[in-house]
Amino acid sequence: MGGLLVLCALVSACSDSSESQTEEQVAPATKPSVVAASDVTTLDGTTLASFTGNAVNGKAVFAQCRACHVTDAGVNMSGPSLHNIIGRMSGTAPGYNYSAANAGAKFVWTKEKLFQHLEKPQRVIPGTKMMFSGIQDAQKRADVIAYLETPG
Repeated sequence: MGGLLVLCALVSACSDSSESQTEEQVAPATKPSVVAASDVTTLDGTTLASFTGNAVNGKAVFAQCRACHVTDAGVNMSGPSLHNIIGRMSGTAPGYNYSAANAGAKFVWTKEKLFQHLEKPQRVIPGTKMMFSGIQDAQKRADVIAYLETPG
């Protein structure tokens, strides 16, 4: 109880209810920065070239992606088919209804861009409807890419 009183006292001391905030005191909302199409830098500083992907391991890692994606041609689920994604323009899987952010991204899915995207998708395509937080382990990202090159 005493701790609660101390906490209340601290909070009231830090806030002055007699003054309302002016526009100058409120920071404006910022839009997420867009990563350039040619930018393939990762948050962890790794590069795909530093890893050798293992397609067998990548298939196992891809299991978490299967809730939304498949590698079958022309089969879209809640996410688009990833069949032949490497070399394809973003937002162009036939028959899939992309978010405006993804449809407007306008870059080619290279292995390096996928490596970056798999780390944190919302960083690469702010506003994407993809609700996946990413794969932090760089080796696992390389493995998924190896699998996507030759899904089987």
